[in-house]
Amino acid sequence: MIRVVVVDDQALVRMGLRTLLDSEPDTQLVGEADDGRAGVDTVRTLVPDVVLMDIRMPELDGLAALREITADPALSDVRVVMLTTFELDEYVFEALRGGASGFVLKDAAPDELLHAVRVVADGASLLSPSVTRRVIEQFSARGASSRTPHPQLERLTEREREIMAWVATGRSNDEIAAELVVSPATVRTHVGRAMVKLHARDRAQLVVFAVQSGLILPESS
Repeated sequence: MIRVVVVDDQALVRMGLRTLLDSEPDTQLVGEADDGRAGVDTVRTLVPDVVLMDIRMPELDGLAALREITADPALSDVRVVMLTTFELDEYVFEALRGGASGFVLKDAAPDELLHAVRVVADGASLLSPSVTRRVIEQFSARGASSRTPHPQLERLTEREREIMAWVATGRSNDEIAAELVVSPATVRTHVGRAMVKLHARDRAQLVVFAVQSGLILPESS
């Protein structure tokens, strides 16, 4: 059973998500909150598998609440998905840097939202190519001077760096494998090793580390 907490200041949104999650055999809404501060407290108390977090909320906004959750060692296994009105939200990069595992549109179809919950609960991240392009564009606009290579980057092999750059394009393991003419298992192994060496929470954070370290393929810059 995937245990979910919803944090959103709109009662109608919370009610809709509650109905949806409780109607599925493998998901359950175990808690909800109407502002960021209450949301962090609820997450600390219940320690769910997944948090669906609105970005704009009173008391404590979603980005600040996200940072508190991801900074708490006791919540290291909790995955946070941000709820947004627009896929290319202005806070996309900050949310990813803060540890968000992905984004879901508030008006997404029910099956899309359930897919998102299941994907992040399984340890993956929910990043579409359009979102990763947005991240790269925002970071590139700041100039090369803003790049800060990850302190553990030198631990990566050349192949792991290459795979990491491909991850930053938003492609899946299968798509990367097709581009490099290797097996998906090989890609998965390199991605896993890179995540361990850089202490990345998930694939989404690995994208941020790649962009910040300047590991970007020419076609994606």
